[in-house]
Amino acid sequence: MREALKRWAPGLSALLAYRRVDLGADLRAGLAVAAVAIPVGIAYAELAGFRPEVGLYSCVFPLVAYAIFGSSRQLVLGPDAATCAVIASAVAPLAAGDGAAYATLSAELALLTGIICILARFLRLGVLADFLSKPILIGFLNGIAITIVLGQLAKITRIEGTGGHVLHATFNLILRLGETHPPTLLLALGAFGLMIVSGRLLPAFPAAVLAMAGAALAVFLLGLDLEGVKTLGVVPAGLPGIMLVRLDPDALAALVPAAGGLALVSFTSMMLTSRSFASKNGYEVDPDKDFAALGAANVVSALTYGFAISGADSRTAMSDAAGGRTHAAALFAALAVALVLMFLTAPLRYVPVAALGAVLVMAGLSLVDLATLRLIARADRAEAAISILATLGVVVLGATQGILVAVVLALLRFLRMSARPRVEILGRVAGMPGFHALSRHQNATAPHGLVIFRFNGPLVFFNAGHFRHTLLAATTAEEGAPKAVILDLLPVTETDVTGLFTLKEVSEILGQRGIALVGAGRQTEWRNWMVTHGFNPDGIVIHPTLRHAVKALAAVDTDQSDPDEEDDTKAS
Repeated sequence: MREALKRWAPGLSALLAYRRVDLGADLRAGLAVAAVAIPVGIAYAELAGFRPEVGLYSCVFPLVAYAIFGSSRQLVLGPDAATCAVIASAVAPLAAGDGAAYATLSAELALLTGIICILARFLRLGVLADFLSKPILIGFLNGIAITIVLGQLAKITRIEGTGGHVLHATFNLILRLGETHPPTLLLALGAFGLMIVSGRLLPAFPAAVLAMAGAALAVFLLGLDLEGVKTLGVVPAGLPGIMLVRLDPDALAALVPAAGGLALVSFTSMMLTSRSFASKNGYEVDPDKDFAALGAANVVSALTYGFAISGADSRTAMSDAAGGRTHAAALFAALAVALVLMFLTAPLRYVPVAALGAVLVMAGLSLVDLATLRLIARADRAEAAISILATLGVVVLGATQGILVAVVLALLRFLRMSARPRVEILGRVAGMPGFHALSRHQNATAPHGLVIFRFNGPLVFFNAGHFRHTLLAATTAEEGAPKAVILDLLPVTETDVTGLFTLKEVSEILGQRGIALVGAGRQTEWRNWMVTHGFNPDGIVIHPTLRHAVKALAAVDTDQSDPDEEDDTKAS
């Protein structure tokens, strides 16, 4: 029973073995998380197009679901900026302004996202946590940040009628700045000021709480709602019931791709957060189990009138900073939000929409990561260009299509790296054992009459042509044909039928020129591959190491100063 719980409900297994010594720390962490989750949940509900109570619903039962099924002790789930932007982008065109349809379609999207995540767990697709590279994910989040910031300008100025595409709406808003509502703008600026000041003077206090409380107090005392300042209005008290979600066949064609993209992006960003805090606290998380946990949380959110959620980095950081030790911290946070929903919703009616816009602008700005983008550009300009393309994809095409752009960029990056792996010609360097790339060592020399060729990747159908071209080019790069080509097989981790046919073809071409082709490394593995695919294992001689190959060809004298035969695996 215990093993079954660890496999399917690792959080529950840990909670059943809960230690009372962790209670105080987890309770403090849970209250700290709730203090952040309440204002952020309300703000993100506004971003996604929901009433404020829906954002709070999404901060209760999904947290409980992850605490039962998840493997991270610190991770807190909830409304997320990127997730909410995708929801609004996917659902708004389908709902066409119908509030009831919007809520129904959002629940369908959350349910589909959860189902996809659970199926991914059974297919062991936790490896997708590494699918979106750092540059692509940074670019996607930068695009989401820009979209969020631009989308809040209408709320903090109260310039009506600037809907539509975010760039078009922003351009219209700039043209109509003279229509700005001064009290609304002043409230937003005051909220900005409170968040900035409290962030510096009271870094442990949730800045969003102070901003919303201060703005609500100003509305209440000054009667600003009577002056045209929009507020949240009455927020219904109580916990949600159970919602029976029915999938609309007509909407599935649009919702399934959006749910798939949502599952990928939310899982990838969630795992970045959970892995970083797991590493900090000295334990491991299980991506496959967390895929299922994310799915369960989304299903629960859909059934309790919530919307799709993801890992929340700010709330996770708050839990860790407050000393949260176990899954119980998330349970205490959920309980605190539930108590607010039941007994403390009355003051929320005075919270101005402009203050929520200010909170979202600050949240969007916190997502912008120019420092990492600069580091990426310094390391690889091509990767930086990919990151910028991902950003433009979100801003120009929208969050939903931006996911597609990110996925396509990830696939193209993978294909580029796999189809064109690095090729090196190896030689010896005086005073250094083994064989090293001639391109990286000015004093390296190739063995006389030999070309030692290293292909740093699998030899399969989509790069076999590149292998053939570069290997043959290496035999004509110098004056005079070499006596033999030694193929370093250690980096060639896999091959297929196309790769073996290409190898056989290259061997025949070189043979016609009087050049021998031999292999070095992975001797047994390559012989097995050749036999399995029906090739003659004696067609190409495979030596155990590069040194064995060089000795067998008697091209150069052996350097007796090298310590042992395994040193030829060293490269630089």
